[in-house]
Amino acid sequence: MKRRRRLPRYLRESTAAEPPGPVPVRIPADTSQQAPHTSWGGVPLHYEDKEFICVDCGKTEIWTAQQQKWWYETAKGYILSTAIRCNDCRQKLRDSHGGTPRRSHQERRDSGR
Repeated sequence: MKRRRRLPRYLRESTAAEPPGPVPVRIPADTSQQAPHTSWGGVPLHYEDKEFICVDCGKTEIWTAQQQKWWYETAKGYILSTAIRCNDCRQKLRDSHGGTPRRSHQERRDSGR
């Protein structure tokens, strides 16, 4: 009869102390809908909820898999881009533009502003 080897205490305690985390949401990606790119890293084959810290307020937010799918496939966002601002800070930034989209330097030069 073979004896089972017992785990060291530090391994038993570390695995017992970790509560099971939430099951990540995973949505399959439609690579034919993603914007063309020249990335050597490849394209995402699925989207998962990602946690990020807002660059303006420092609040921890989650960029959901559904938001990523919209960004990469519907809005045709750059494949290596990620969310950097929470919804509140994004709304404040939009309000600071006065409801108008940001304009290029050429448009500003032509308008005399």
